[in-house]
Amino acid sequence: ISVNIGRKHKQHRQQLHQSKPWRDGEKGRREGKGKGRSRFHKMGQEESSMIDDSQPTQTLDSRTLESVAKFIRDGHARKIVVMNGAGISTSAGIPDFRSPETGLYANLARLNLPYPEAVFDISFFRNNPLPFYALAHELYPGKYRPTITHSFVSLLHKKGLLLKAFTQNIDCLEREAGLPGDMIVEAHGSFAEQSCIECKTPYPKDLMHKAVVEKTVPHCISDNCDGLVKPQIVFFGEQLPASFFLNAGLPEVADLCIVMGTSLSVHPFAGLPQRCSDGTPRVLINQEQVGAMGSRSDDVLILGSCDSGVRKLADACGWLEELEEMWAKTAPEKAEEEALERAKEQPVKSRDEELEEEVEKMTKEVEQNLRLGEAQHEWLAKHIDRKIARKGMDEADQLPEEAAKEATEQTTMTAQSVSSDNNEPVTVGGLSHVFPHLAKKSSL
Repeated sequence: ISVNIGRKHKQHRQQLHQSKPWRDGEKGRREGKGKGRSRFHKMGQEESSMIDDSQPTQTLDSRTLESVAKFIRDGHARKIVVMNGAGISTSAGIPDFRSPETGLYANLARLNLPYPEAVFDISFFRNNPLPFYALAHELYPGKYRPTITHSFVSLLHKKGLLLKAFTQNIDCLEREAGLPGDMIVEAHGSFAEQSCIECKTPYPKDLMHKAVVEKTVPHCISDNCDGLVKPQIVFFGEQLPASFFLNAGLPEVADLCIVMGTSLSVHPFAGLPQRCSDGTPRVLINQEQVGAMGSRSDDVLILGSCDSGVRKLADACGWLEELEEMWAKTAPEKAEEEALERAKEQPVKSRDEELEEEVEKMTKEVEQNLRLGEAQHEWLAKHIDRKIARKGMDEADQLPEEAAKEATEQTTMTAQSVSSDNNEPVTVGGLSHVFPHLAKKSSL
């Protein structure tokens, strides 16, 4: 069944493409025609193998998270490039595109598309924009809170360490985490801006928000055009934004590269990590090893969830508390709502119950203070005894031999003058452990 479905989708694609002459040009670009395109395509397809553990590093002390943190703490990472994929947003509730059961494409069947990717096909959009706006209604910014991974990228910028953040995501969560737009290269566009697909006239953000909420299709506001409007998300059949190509050389001058939450399977984005210099440490924070990450001597793989990985790295850098505080600020209203919900769940207490709790609390505090006071008195008494004992020892050492003997006999008599309840002699003041030589003589 799955084979038939796959073929059906392929036939739909072929039918859709046959009547579109521009497809031939796009096909040529994807196969590497054109200087810029082929360069990225070739770099993304480089064959690689995992580095052997015995091979020494060039820049880092070792291929470990702790070594990366030390590299940052020591001030060697002043120009960090970050490359984000959909995996950094999944914990925010936004599905990725290609997961078999939970991915975005797997959940588009209800839109009656000829194939899932058609929702992002510019040719299909021209003929039927409604499916895209049904999807935009669910993905539009404002519905999802940035993850702590988004806040980590913002923290790098706050510390003056971020050179640029490249992202494949269209959800704008980097922006909502506090990262300025000029620090982000949205390789596949985003919901941040919108315009007419014909004359490119910008479209007001408030009108776009209204259209998305109402699931209606906006049209150009220009008097001479009635073209369809869409967010500046890169659809199949459209060029990547110019900002991507203008900034694609930045990994070459970076001193640290951090790749997070991406399969590195979509080009030309997938070729960015390969543009880093050989001696530049590259860190992959991802569920699994991808691309050529791990093939160089200074590649460090932190496998697991992105949120867990950035917490570990931030902790090793000494930033974890600051990172958590920054992330908490991304949802102050939510924090208040959660506090109110917790308060509602607790039963309302009567005045008598509140007074009883207060008395119990005060009683515990008094008992604790008394225990502390007794402990202090006991320590002070022992301290004074030891001090007097040490002073007595010093004075005894200074006496002539006969005087010392007399002092010893006097001490022994004093000790024997005190008895327990059964008239047995006892030691006075615990002095035997201070004057062991005196205690030995008194037993003769």
